[in-house]
Amino acid sequence: MRWLVGWSSIAASFGTAGRVTGPGGGTGTGHDGALRGGLADAAHPDDPAEDAERTVHPVGAQLIWGDPDPLWAVGDWRPDEIRTVTADPADPFTRLAVLGCCGAGDAELRQAIYAARGGALRHLTSWPGSYTAIVQTGRRITVLGDLAGARPVFYTPWAGGTAYATAALPLADLIEAQLDIGHLAALLACPDSPEALGDGTPYTGVRRIPPGHALILREGSREITGYEPVASLAVAAPETTAERAVEGVREALVDAVRARLTAPRHAPDTLPYDPGPVPGMGPADRRAARGAPAPVPGIGADLSGGSASATLALLAAGLPGTPGTLPGLGATAAGERLLAVTFNDLATPQGREAELERARAIAADPRLHHVVVAAAAEALPYAELDGPLTDEPGPSLVVAARERRRLAAGSADHFVGNGARQVLDGHPARLADLLMDRRRRHLLRPVAALARSAAAGGAEGASASLLVPLTVYSAARRLARTTYRTGMEAVAAQLRDGRLGIGPGGPVDASLSALTWCRPGPAARWLTGEALAEVSIRLGAAAARPPLSLRPGEARARSVLARQAADHRVFEQAAEVRSQRLHAPFLDNQVVRAARALPESLRVQPGARATVLRGVLSAAGIRELPPDWGAVTHAPNETATRLGLRAALPDLLLLFSSPFLADAGLVDARVVQQALTDAAEGRPVPLDGLAELVSMELWLRRLLARRGTCWTGTSSPRRRAVPTGVPLRRPALS
Repeated sequence: MRWLVGWSSIAASFGTAGRVTGPGGGTGTGHDGALRGGLADAAHPDDPAEDAERTVHPVGAQLIWGDPDPLWAVGDWRPDEIRTVTADPADPFTRLAVLGCCGAGDAELRQAIYAARGGALRHLTSWPGSYTAIVQTGRRITVLGDLAGARPVFYTPWAGGTAYATAALPLADLIEAQLDIGHLAALLACPDSPEALGDGTPYTGVRRIPPGHALILREGSREITGYEPVASLAVAAPETTAERAVEGVREALVDAVRARLTAPRHAPDTLPYDPGPVPGMGPADRRAARGAPAPVPGIGADLSGGSASATLALLAAGLPGTPGTLPGLGATAAGERLLAVTFNDLATPQGREAELERARAIAADPRLHHVVVAAAAEALPYAELDGPLTDEPGPSLVVAARERRRLAAGSADHFVGNGARQVLDGHPARLADLLMDRRRRHLLRPVAALARSAAAGGAEGASASLLVPLTVYSAARRLARTTYRTGMEAVAAQLRDGRLGIGPGGPVDASLSALTWCRPGPAARWLTGEALAEVSIRLGAAAARPPLSLRPGEARARSVLARQAADHRVFEQAAEVRSQRLHAPFLDNQVVRAARALPESLRVQPGARATVLRGVLSAAGIRELPPDWGAVTHAPNETATRLGLRAALPDLLLLFSSPFLADAGLVDARVVQQALTDAAEGRPVPLDGLAELVSMELWLRRLLARRGTCWTGTSSPRRRAVPTGVPLRRPALS
């Protein structure tokens, strides 16, 4: 896991921060001339000599700049992923640090310092790529998060100032934070509702900067400000035409892919010579036996047969340059072609034939080198419950081993299509936005598509499909007339009364349940009454605050995107392969901005994502696609999930024999065990809700089993989060 951490405080309160003097007696450099950073622990204020020996700094960190407002990078950052520039060599305290993949040149970065000093923060988020920008102008520190939330920023009050980081766990270690049980309850009850989650994290006292905002620190004081322009309520901007909006998405995607292609290539560890096939061992097994990293040098991409991954693979293979493996380091059969990886689940061969056939047809492109990773029962969900500790819990923990097997066959830089659906598709709640704009005719095609999907269910579905248009229109009209406050209070009452169903059973039910300001998550039905009551209190308090958007469709789409970006971040950490970088261009700032310019009338149409991406590829010169390209694929595969649950049922029942979630008063262990048994036996149970419960229990166990800490040099020998364990069950709310 890679993260940044720093702080801004009033150094005079603690003497000189990190008092390590150099040969000339100045602060900030050690006796060897290297930069130093940190803040004295102040455990011995009467003994300066003793105090100076205790300097707080992250374990295994590299200092980007030193006192009085130090900044570190922790983890296996590549050299080109850490860039710092100064506006004037004579003014070393006016500087910019960009960490991650950024397509801007040094001259652009230097100009951005002056723009940021004048308040133009949005300018620092307009470059291609995925990165975190930190600007220092004197004692003012500005840390910018991204629009989607895939690169979040966290902060906490500390040492008379504010400590910030791109991960929550280091800050929780720093202040020895306890678990925030209320946040964990909200994460299970309403995972995609920012009203319930707020700016909290699983750790008490550690806060999150909302997507599209920046953290500004001035000698201990802090301010959170948005850098995106707010639409006027008096005069609406003219809607962009569909052709121009699609062209904007194409330009943003091409720039995002090019930023990765033009970055320096990395081969951290040259692989030993492969002697050739070994009976019973595949290429990945042979690499693992030699102790070498699994990914091969170069650039690759997923090729699942879906439209998102195929678009990235074809764009990367078609851009000028050398898209694939490095000459002499990759497989000779691949040459310099882009490595396209397809996962073939042998445990569930039925139902994915069309998807695999599309992948084979796309891989016939001579610029692609196609690799199929086949696995059976060993790669089912829940097959391996051991794994690394992630910064936060997420449903990806139960499928991390499955995804890691696929990614291990990829390249050192690997494209994934995560986030495309949330960025490009129209959320069903946007139907209410169309009614608010008096554009009823644009509802005809999506409503007709839902009616056809209901009619495909047989004679009973055909009769029910006659009522679908009226039902959907009534639900959209009701949402358009429902205020934000009323919608939040209705969901709060639903949680408080325990009126939670099994969940949507088909496309029509899913669309109807999504036509609301907020809705309970799939795991809410297994929470205790006390936990649901606490979440309802959070929603009731949020109802009294002004909403971020007065349009329900826009608000719901942004909250779902933020949840997907947070899940992608957990997925990156849980399925991490050594020396590999995962790239999700659909979550880049410029791609998100370009997608937001798509007209709502285009977004809500059936097959909108495939239409947009087909236009992107056509404008890039790629027009020969499979006939059924863009067909909807259902993932995760329900059959594979149930098979994995059935195979791992004994371990899962043991996991919930005495779960930490029950100790915290969130669930009843017997109820969850019965739900796991029902799911393994094929009964109708929300499988995604079970994945969230199991993932959170796994995350809690990994968190409490750790013995290390992210910090050293403190007066406390072991400063770490959750020092007293999970709080015991609290009394019921009166």
